[in-house]
Amino acid sequence: MLPLSLTKTMKTDEDIDTSMADIRIRKRKRMRNKEIKAISAQLEEALGVPVFTEDDPVDFAESSDFDLLFVGGDILGLVYEGVPFLTVRGIIKYRPLKRYATVDMGAVPFITNGADCMGPGIVEADPSISAGDLVWIRDIKNKVPIAVGVSERNGAELIEKMPGKAIRCIHNVGDKLWKSGE
Repeated sequence: MLPLSLTKTMKTDEDIDTSMADIRIRKRKRMRNKEIKAISAQLEEALGVPVFTEDDPVDFAESSDFDLLFVGGDILGLVYEGVPFLTVRGIIKYRPLKRYATVDMGAVPFITNGADCMGPGIVEADPSISAGDLVWIRDIKNKVPIAVGVSERNGAELIEKMPGKAIRCIHNVGDKLWKSGE
């Protein structure tokens, strides 16, 4: 057993500040107008709303988990396995109409801590979702986005509340990508 004077000065896991775990960004470069127009068209088709235009300054950067899209200095998009999508901050800014899954309030704390979304927690979903699509998750009470993930099922199966993993989360409120925008 340690003396009482030493136990007060030792740091536990709860005392260590983890907010310094920033995302590593490499090779940031300005995109050409033709590239911006192509990515914007893909996002508009997937989400149902216009996003950035070729007039906006858009940068592309590599990170440890996926590639990032900076719009005016903010990380508003990501490219996961070659498919562009908005980050949670991008969803808040552009308010998309498609590719959403709504979860009950019991699932929110788990998803915001990085857990995958399970089938019984989903109360509503866009019927146009296909398995493998990037989707965004929102809560039922406030309708605000809390995560981005890859759907394991199509839209009709998401609503059926079948047990098991329904959406694999890749980015959520409170993760290192979210904290890099603070």
